[in-house]
Amino acid sequence: MIQDRILLTVKDILDKEFKIDTRGFRPQEVDKFLDVIIRDYEEFITIIRELETDKKEILEDNLRLKQEIRTLKMKLDVVKDAPVAEINNADLLRRLSSLEKIIYGKE
Repeated sequence: MIQDRILLTVKDILDKEFKIDTRGFRPQEVDKFLDVIIRDYEEFITIIRELETDKKEILEDNLRLKQEIRTLKMKLDVVKDAPVAEINNADLLRRLSSLEKIIYGKE
């Protein structure tokens, strides 16, 4: 993704050779090359800002999820420590009978 947005590598910049004119380098050629370098630096800045924004969102999500895990662990501990009501067969039959009366309308 990033390689698609950046035109120059460090090697391209280091190995760049300008043609020498009678008075030195051709100003137009140097200007064009510097324009490409400037464009790349602007793109680097944009990429860095995007990554920083993504990083901030991920850190916030991570913190929120950690808090949620902590809350769920506390709730789980409460449920584990709660006394379990013992249900015997007679209780189940009584409840089943009550449900049948409600469903079938019999009293």
